Amino acid sequence: MLAHPPLLALLARLNSEVPEDALRAALTHDSYANEHGGESNERLEFLGDAVLDLTIADLLFRLFPDRDEGDLSKVRAVIVSRPMLAEVATELGLGQLLFLGKGAEDSGGRSRPSVLASAFEAVVGAVFLHHGYNAALRLVDGLLRTRIATDAAMSSPDYKSLLQELSQARFGGLPQYEVVSSEGPEHKKVFAVQVSLPAGEATGRGRSKKEAEQAAAKRLYIKLTGHSGS
Repeated sequence: MLAHPPLLALLARLNSEVPEDALRAALTHDSYANEHGGESNERLEFLGDAVLDLTIADLLFRLFPDRDEGDLSKVRAVIVSRPMLAEVATELGLGQLLFLGKGAEDSGGRSRPSVLASAFEAVVGAVFLHHGYNAALRLVDGLLRTRIATDAAMSSPDYKSLLQELSQARFGGLPQYEVVSSEGPEHKKVFAVQVSLPAGEATGRGRSKKEAEQAAAKRLYIKLTGHSGS
């Protein structure tokens, strides 16, 4: 039976069930298509690659309102990399479901990162094709949000620490932070924080006071030094 319980359970939970023939197409490597006929997953991979870029950009834009384009691009590049997508494919068990030709099978194609990443992109493409953008977004969010948050935290400098070091070196004191506003309902509140130094001030916004402080510190640090600290 083609159906793989973890994968189909996830798709069902996200209301993104894919017909079995479409799922089979997403898991058909070109080596199998060349030997047995039919279409490989390359077209679905092409579609899924574009959908992944858009859905991850969408998530990053919403999750990190304080990040600039350069920061967001760096995080997206890591998330859509072959090693990262191959990890997700492995967790879903896609390697065991792949339709491979004899040569690809014998050469370890089921564990090859490029093959696994392509299969995952094809699955995303199939979800998009059959259920639309919102279903694809839910799928990507459910599978990659934790990785996005982890990589975003690792890729971003700690601007509060950088600003503190700069402040102590230049002015002999610490930056002063003040919450200047908070808007929205409790579950979607947005904070604005102002940070001040003798040389200037800046305001940042975020979904928590800590996030807003980081955004404010980043703006003032860049204003005072002319570079991002990364």
